[in-house]
Amino acid sequence: MLSSLFPKAFCQAPEVKPAQCEVPQRGLVESLVAGRQIAAAAVAEGDSCDSPLSNISPCIISCGTTHTAVVPLDLVKCRIQVNPDKYKNIVHGFKVTVKEDGVRGLAKGWAPTFFGYSAQGLCKFGLYEVFKVFYSNLIGEENAYLYRTSLYLAASASAEFFADIALSPMEAVKVKVQTTVGYANNLREAMPKMFAEEGVYSFYKSLVPLWMRQIPYTMMKFACFERTVELLYKYVVPKPRAQCSKGEQLVVTFAAGYIAGVFCAIVSHPADTVVSKLNQEKGSTAIEAAKKLGMKGLWKGLTPRIIMIGTLTALQWFIYDAFKVAMRMPRPPSGEMPESLRRKLEAAEAKQK
Repeated sequence: MLSSLFPKAFCQAPEVKPAQCEVPQRGLVESLVAGRQIAAAAVAEGDSCDSPLSNISPCIISCGTTHTAVVPLDLVKCRIQVNPDKYKNIVHGFKVTVKEDGVRGLAKGWAPTFFGYSAQGLCKFGLYEVFKVFYSNLIGEENAYLYRTSLYLAASASAEFFADIALSPMEAVKVKVQTTVGYANNLREAMPKMFAEEGVYSFYKSLVPLWMRQIPYTMMKFACFERTVELLYKYVVPKPRAQCSKGEQLVVTFAAGYIAGVFCAIVSHPADTVVSKLNQEKGSTAIEAAKKLGMKGLWKGLTPRIIMIGTLTALQWFIYDAFKVAMRMPRPPSGEMPESLRRKLEAAEAKQK
């Protein structure tokens, strides 16, 4: 069933030639909300409709490379979470890490970060489009517009459920390498050692807290971004979106992404701390880890995470949008009222007069 939705999710263009993509033209909201490609930027009409595989590159680039770029900050954040007595704050954490491991030590965990978040990004962005089409078809185009925030939340939560299954093994390896001193230096050393100790369970024991961290995070990431883009064009940008250059539209993308990222970091931070603690300690459960941390401990490392996630989210949206624009892929605008609903409202207003 889901496979039948991919042409709609990835091939929504203003004008599609039959030779390029056999997808019938749909209603306004079904193209702008249900199957629209996520973005604040747009490309000119007549751009080609690419295959579903064209979405793989921006998904991997936007998530895998950005998470890898902030590995040093992520490493210090994780160490603050699991050992706050030794790593007192961001600056002190960097100093201690460099003193003990050298500058190269700041890159610990880069490989599982890249592979894990590349897989997660592919599932997250790709399945978000698929589930948005699926849920929109269930409720109809007018309801898809009226309840678009709920649509964004439901689609993103569904996508992240599967994305975290792809992420969990590499996330477990990353945290183990970064937080357990002397355990392993890289991915090749850590994976067989973890498997020998706890089997496959070692790679998925933090899946439930990972869901608790990532699903609220992703719901905020997509819903807040989509609505922030609408609000920025409505109240902040001094001219209509159609009159903005591609560069100006991408600035809006970055700003909306950073705002969304700040909220993402806050709502998902307690679960992130539990994940870090859980993967550090052998045989521990999520409830045990949370009890050991306490309420105050659950919020350790929030400042570096806000900086990290805000920057990450902004860069992910920027790279995702910029890649689509550069490759001349269809970029419809967001959240426009369907003509059928507009006519109904106008008719209702006319009757009242």
